[in-house]
Amino acid sequence: METHEARLRATELRHAIARHNDLYYRQDAPEISDAEYDALMRELADLEARFPDIATPDSPTKIVGARPSEKFEKFTHALPMLSLANAMNAGELREFDARVRRQLDWGSETPIDYVAELKIDGLAVELAYENRRLVAGSTRGDGTIGELITRNLLTIAAIPRELPSDAPDLLDVRGEVYIRKSDFAAMNARREEEGEPTFANPRNAAAGSLRQLDPAVTASRPLAIFLYGIGRTGDLRLDSHEDWLRRLSAWGFPVNPERRLCRGIDEAVEYYESIPSIRGDLPFDIDGVVGKVNRLDLQERLGILSRSPRWAIAAKFPAQQVQTVVEAIDIQVGRTGALTPVARLTPVAVGGVTVSNASLHNQDEIDRLDVRVGDTVVIQRAGDVIPEVVSVVTESRPSEAVPFSIPDSISHHCPVCGSEIVRLPDEVAWRCVGSACPAKRIESLCHFASKNAMNIDGLGEKLIRQVVERGVVQSPADIYRLTREQWAGLDRMADKSAENLLAAIAATKSTTLRRFIFALGIRHVGEATAKALADAFGSIHAVMDATTEQLAFVPDIGPIVAASIRGWFEDPGNRQLVLDLLALGIAPAWEKTRTVGRLAGKTMVLTGTLASMDRGEAKQRLEALGATVAGSVSRKTSVVVAGESAGSKLDKARELGIEIWDEERLLREIGSE
Repeated sequence: METHEARLRATELRHAIARHNDLYYRQDAPEISDAEYDALMRELADLEARFPDIATPDSPTKIVGARPSEKFEKFTHALPMLSLANAMNAGELREFDARVRRQLDWGSETPIDYVAELKIDGLAVELAYENRRLVAGSTRGDGTIGELITRNLLTIAAIPRELPSDAPDLLDVRGEVYIRKSDFAAMNARREEEGEPTFANPRNAAAGSLRQLDPAVTASRPLAIFLYGIGRTGDLRLDSHEDWLRRLSAWGFPVNPERRLCRGIDEAVEYYESIPSIRGDLPFDIDGVVGKVNRLDLQERLGILSRSPRWAIAAKFPAQQVQTVVEAIDIQVGRTGALTPVARLTPVAVGGVTVSNASLHNQDEIDRLDVRVGDTVVIQRAGDVIPEVVSVVTESRPSEAVPFSIPDSISHHCPVCGSEIVRLPDEVAWRCVGSACPAKRIESLCHFASKNAMNIDGLGEKLIRQVVERGVVQSPADIYRLTREQWAGLDRMADKSAENLLAAIAATKSTTLRRFIFALGIRHVGEATAKALADAFGSIHAVMDATTEQLAFVPDIGPIVAASIRGWFEDPGNRQLVLDLLALGIAPAWEKTRTVGRLAGKTMVLTGTLASMDRGEAKQRLEALGATVAGSVSRKTSVVVAGESAGSKLDKARELGIEIWDEERLLREIGSE
């Protein structure tokens, strides 16, 4: 893989992971399994390790969770709430132990003690106590800033409001809010009887309950909590993690008793391998085992990485698998016209949830699996979300089952609008080319109104589908043209609801440039690329008029993405849409994210290894002083910062006569702010 290919793939992965982070952490509505998410993260981490120049400071590999919701007041954690690195099997657990030993220079004769705890599948929270009284409760958020949800957490009776006199004056306690399986089943049964939608799984129900603006709604949900870690501890110092768990329990915190102090990695692996046999009998959902170095002095010596501690690991379980039958394969049309095959399954229970469909992604995946209508298939739900087809039980295949072809199944025409479908040579997806396809229009409008785009509160798929089907909305601009009477005339919409929606639509006219660009739905342009475009050009008119070469010079935008952006704005209909939106009063403003400092106007390139910081931190520090940090050396480069083992970029800088800084010069420049 060449560097430009790696950069493009990394950009795609960052966009996908950012979207799934938002779905999981903020919307409590994940679309992929934990295993699929972990695979995306691992692929990105591997690319950034193989091609250090493509790493970015805001990469998901360096940050935790997702930014807090705008619905809640923000809370800054005194100490970061980090995520955990993952192990997928016993072998990777042993690799973790080997890394710990190397970092500690620990001999092979003496085992390291680990505390092995069940990994509860819920929502991570922090409880802050001052003068032994609970003063704040928050979600993890992005690890630094969470959502302040004190009133909601106070509805959980098991959380102590006051601590005994032997507790420190200052104490931060971390834990997981969850819902027991039996309580979840009873709650869903009640909701079904009352005609309310049921929850998909206990984790989503717990997370959604904590994010209610009305604490009375939270109080009506059967939430529980286990505490498992600490942040600030005042002047109290203990020797081990197990000591802290015992102390938390003595102070009245619910601490999961199902844990083991393991004398060495062999005992930790034994514990990990013993849990799947009892997993189904546990009263709550788990998705793995967490192993932590027990001694706190060793934890301190090991330290942390940007998003996870070196002294802890989350050992995940293999996905739970069951068999069912493919009754049909339907084709869905997305906002870019991509056709996605979906297997309709005989309903089957897996992971505590009944499932009846699974995405087959594209024709290549169908061919790889050789899945056919009528086949018995193995499906799995690694994270209690939408399942995936793992394999086909070919010996159970009916004699009449035939290979499935997307174009043949729909006679080479879009199943929604009847337009021609095409598959470009360099793509895996078949696409509808119909410009007026209702399915594409609905998906595009849903994207335009979504939280990370224009964030039109109250405008969801059901309303969008109605206005499209009634022919009153053809493009995003029409959303701003509809009257109160037109909105109120929709199903389940009254005058008050229409007024609220109109107010929400009007409020989005004062949006940011990055949100506006993202909302347009340009192919390959996710949130990160939209922000990069906003920072690089400062106005939507400048982005519209930028050449392919100018676009490709923006960090993290390669030739394919640049061509996609240029092609989108060259389309007369797309340009007119932007002009219409601006004429309707939308005023996208550039959020200036960089300080105009003494390095403003300089384009800098980092190469080699820095001893004092990683490349991501160096990039952040340079950008804070106004510099643009690029990934490759050209005649436009002002300075190349060369660390240890600098390679071809340093050679090219010398060849072009570009100024070169060593690490000492870099530290002088960024340290004299």
